[in-house]
Amino acid sequence: MALKLSCAFATSNQSHEHAVVAERLGYERAWFYDSPALYPDVWVQMCRAAERTNRISLGPAVLVPNLRHPMTNAAAIATLVDLAGADRVAITVGSGFTGRLTLGHRPLPWSYVREYVKALRGLLNGERVEWEGKLIEMMHPDGFGAPRPIDVPILIAAAGPKGIAAARELGDGIFTTQPVEADFSLNPVLIMGTVLDEGEPPGSKHAIAAAGHGAAVGLHFAMEFGQTDALPGGREWAAVYEAIPEQERHLALHDQHLIAVNERDKPFVTGEVLQAQGLALDHGAWRDRLAALEAGGATEVAYQPAGNDIPRELEAFAALLV
Repeated sequence: MALKLSCAFATSNQSHEHAVVAERLGYERAWFYDSPALYPDVWVQMCRAAERTNRISLGPAVLVPNLRHPMTNAAAIATLVDLAGADRVAITVGSGFTGRLTLGHRPLPWSYVREYVKALRGLLNGERVEWEGKLIEMMHPDGFGAPRPIDVPILIAAAGPKGIAAARELGDGIFTTQPVEADFSLNPVLIMGTVLDEGEPPGSKHAIAAAGHGAAVGLHFAMEFGQTDALPGGREWAAVYEAIPEQERHLALHDQHLIAVNERDKPFVTGEVLQAQGLALDHGAWRDRLAALEAGGATEVAYQPAGNDIPRELEAFAALLV
């Protein structure tokens, strides 16, 4: 396979250690989630990883524009580039799914994302740009961050036609959860799950711990797009959350999001569900899935491990592409 191997971390205080493991196993890039309501600061954890690794590329996936002023992210990018080098940094920006929904808000309009990316690029290029009606410029002298221009890839996280159009216009690539049938030279695809040991059932304790978080994400998407009937037990599962008052439902939905299976989800996250969503597969089935992703246009697979033994998950997944 020509697919590049990368990983994605639900950013934790141990993510820098996991990046060291990923580098040793041959992963080319480590993406770090940026959802402040769930995880520690993404820039701090990436800088910690940069100081402990030598080769692996690092980057946030996905920056949500309204969470930080463009100058704040530009300065953070300069800091990471100063530590790791521009060839080891890549950035992904999106309209905000988890990062916005955990705060009770819908994703941002793509018009806002466009303006943000343009401002961010301008700042990194060493230009003066206008933001909120005022001229701003990176004025950091030597020793206070990487000198401008700072040339790092900026990808756009997208799914629908508006996001794909924004990626074509502004991005150096596109970050997705499914391959985009379009000609992007860089299309990392985020996947979750676990590689089952020989003879291991998909409902094992290990599989639930390592892949169950992905099943809960499947429910979130099904509720978002009115497709809960497509999931085993989906209607009953969704009803658990629909019974929660709307003003606090988003908090319950994101309890342990992309980390573990919360108490509300446990009765519904079964081996049947993991199998139906392609989250608990043996070596051969995973190889088939990766081949399909590559045929669909994926250039890179960004694997998010979870569970009680992150190094084991990273090692088992890396073995698929050896």
